[in-house]
Amino acid sequence: MVAWRGGVGAAVLLACLAAHADPLANLQADRAFLLMRHAHAPGIGDPEHFKLRDCDTQRNLDEQGRNEARAWGRKLRSVPLAGSIQLYSSRWCRALDTATGMDLGPVVEVPALDSFFSERGRSEQATHELKSFVDELPEGQLAVLVTHQVNITALTGIVPASGEALLIALPLTDPPDILARIPPP
Repeated sequence: MVAWRGGVGAAVLLACLAAHADPLANLQADRAFLLMRHAHAPGIGDPEHFKLRDCDTQRNLDEQGRNEARAWGRKLRSVPLAGSIQLYSSRWCRALDTATGMDLGPVVEVPALDSFFSERGRSEQATHELKSFVDELPEGQLAVLVTHQVNITALTGIVPASGEALLIALPLTDPPDILARIPPP
């Protein structure tokens, strides 16, 4: 979810995170995006009859998850380019709550980031839609994409922890060039 295309953005972010002993300390990248699994939400999947627009029927963030979202916001606000961060999220409540909990500005809901956990047969199509979305990210902004484990695993082969993020190089390759795995703050 972090797209930097314009040269300076990623270098500044990496320098700032390096100052905080971040795992990105030794990286130098001009173009990347940050792909994040939603923060901690106990359980697996969603209840059988969940409704997309009804958070009471879904698996949601707990206090740990809300704290992780706020911590990610603090971490990303420490970057001088914080004003040019664009948050994109799945329409699932736990992903939206993670993105809004960062308190970094408006969040754009993107169906290509929606979970396909209960529809595993959609993996190839959903991954194609995610790749197409990433290919169209605007230049000159830090893009943070909040999604789900199944989406990240289908794209990268990595099973991320809740609240974990991957810094992925642009343009997207197959397999993606993972610049760093960043644990939840």
